[in-house]
Amino acid sequence: MFGLVLLACETPQAPIDVEPDTYRNPVLTPVFADPTIIRAEDGYFYAYATEDFFTHETGVRYVAIFRSANLVDWEDMGDAFTSKPSWKPGNSYIWAPDIQYFNGQYYLYYSLSVWHDPNPAIGVAVSDTPTGPFEDQGMLFDSASIGVPNSIDPFVYHDEENDEKWMFWGSWHGIWAIRLSADGLRVEGDKFQVAGGLFEAAYVIHREGYYYLFVSTGHCCDGENSTYELKVGRSTGLLGPYVNRMGQSLLQHDGALVVGDGSRYIGNGHNAVISDDAGDDWLIYHGIDRLNPRLPNGATRRPMMLDKIIWTADGWPQLVNFRPSEQPVQVPYIKED
Repeated sequence: MFGLVLLACETPQAPIDVEPDTYRNPVLTPVFADPTIIRAEDGYFYAYATEDFFTHETGVRYVAIFRSANLVDWEDMGDAFTSKPSWKPGNSYIWAPDIQYFNGQYYLYYSLSVWHDPNPAIGVAVSDTPTGPFEDQGMLFDSASIGVPNSIDPFVYHDEENDEKWMFWGSWHGIWAIRLSADGLRVEGDKFQVAGGLFEAAYVIHREGYYYLFVSTGHCCDGENSTYELKVGRSTGLLGPYVNRMGQSLLQHDGALVVGDGSRYIGNGHNAVISDDAGDDWLIYHGIDRLNPRLPNGATRRPMMLDKIIWTADGWPQLVNFRPSEQPVQVPYIKED
């Protein structure tokens, strides 16, 4: 979703002491909004975030990259870009990246936009390694050319069985999908609307015969007043129809709740999903601490959160009690080398 370039100067918070083999949210501070994640060929997990001002020492980060062996302890690996892509006229920020691996390379899809941008756009960059630097390949489309207002928040689903790549995107003007070329650098064919105007930040996984479309709703970036929540719909086909738990179409209705507000962490949304070595699924997302919701300049602080997904008996994903964990919980299972 929308990201703000933060203009505050502060140092990252020290990790909270917890018992061995447990962790406590958040897992990445002070800011890691709109996270996307991949487990790379080297076995490490790599996370990428919206362009933001992290600290006085590091300044503006053009898509910060962090690496972890266990999804809990993270190491700064630099930025995806050495400079901001310049193909879009005017001032823009790099929002809501999506990391993928195919064709033997790492693909970073991203939005270029500002608040209230009349013509935001989506581009792609490529690297031989997960840490880059990523070589920009330019624009896939903008709102004007694709015919969808507020075209941001890209996500690519790679159907490996059929070797097809589909981009999902959109923010408050429908969630849409379109096929990508084999090289992942161009769009092909017609676009399809898969969800209505309540949503943004689409993310799709396939599990036990269903495709699950995760989407975010509400206001992402209003500090202690943020109303962001994570919802989901599912379908037996990648392009829908996606329905909620009551069987209602996401084209006209809200999704099923995955995580809402907790007692401390609110505004939870814009997710990715990653599996550990036990086969458990984990939700990566950003949240807001009620006790520390803003950076010194007033911008919303959105650190990265991690929680295990609970799959219900009838096959729906949610967090425990639909809330982020706030006490120490068991770490993901990762095999030791």
